[in-house]
Amino acid sequence: MNIGEIAKRSGVSRSTVSYALSGKRPVSEATRRRIQAVIDELGYQPNATAKALKEGRTRTIGLVIPPASRHFTDMQLGFVASVVDAAARADLDVLLSPSGGEHDRSFERVVGGRRVDGVIVMEIRLEDDRVARLRQTRLPFVGIGRTDRADEMSWVDLDYETLISQCVHHLADLGHRRIALVNRSAELMAAGYGPAHRAQAGFNRATAERGVEGVQMCCADDSRAGFSCVGRLLADHPDLTAIATINEAAIPGMYHAIENAGLTVPGDFSIAGVAGRHWAENLHPPLTAADVPADELGAHAVELLIRRISDPATPHHQILLSPPISLRRTTGPARTR
Repeated sequence: MNIGEIAKRSGVSRSTVSYALSGKRPVSEATRRRIQAVIDELGYQPNATAKALKEGRTRTIGLVIPPASRHFTDMQLGFVASVVDAAARADLDVLLSPSGGEHDRSFERVVGGRRVDGVIVMEIRLEDDRVARLRQTRLPFVGIGRTDRADEMSWVDLDYETLISQCVHHLADLGHRRIALVNRSAELMAAGYGPAHRAQAGFNRATAERGVEGVQMCCADDSRAGFSCVGRLLADHPDLTAIATINEAAIPGMYHAIENAGLTVPGDFSIAGVAGRHWAENLHPPLTAADVPADELGAHAVELLIRRISDPATPHHQILLSPPISLRRTTGPARTR
């Protein structure tokens, strides 16, 4: 239940409901009673959004996304949709703003022009200029992802280091002794993209713990790149029997490259990774993966941001999720021939 529904049932505007809740402007006694009757009937409890409204907020939050010219992965689209849905449930609008290169002008208009009450930032780097700029403006913000100074901001994130480590352990349990990590692009690695660096750290740790041979390759976010990368891996490392990956957009090309080499999944070759559940389930064969809980991440991010908008002095809060690996049809015992 939100302010919009209360306004509809009371026959008044949303602003009138907010004034009745906040006391910022006078509302007639008859109108106030009508609104209160609806609130009592529905059991509505004014939350942090109502507190923000009484301070004259815009009821709009910003979502800083990757450049619009870049192809979005299914996971990224899931994050956008989850934030929009969670914001709508809190009676908030969302302003999308790309960032990076020429798009930084859009980002600056959002944070400098006070068009929004707060900002959620996606695709965080270990050293992120956007985070530094938001700290300067004192505009409330939350990250989907985190910098290398994680305690200095509020964020929600996946534990990529642990998740890739779990993938390696699962593959090693199946007898695989030569495993590759197919990471995100070399450009993202060079830019300090957090998930890629943490996946690399988890892969290095797990291969060392299990005493297996690890090979690493960066790959662009598309099927063609996945085909090319895995083709090179198979040519250069003929004893390779498994892949762990966080590059979901490249996975269809990986499948094609394995098939093109005359191998079957999972009979001859295994793949495990981190991906959106819908994406993983609809691949053929369905991917063994740690399913990304995009809805949960988006809802947590909006909740944390509302909390900071309502009280900017509230201590920073961090949420790190590590979903279990869903066993599907892309992992099996290592081939012995």
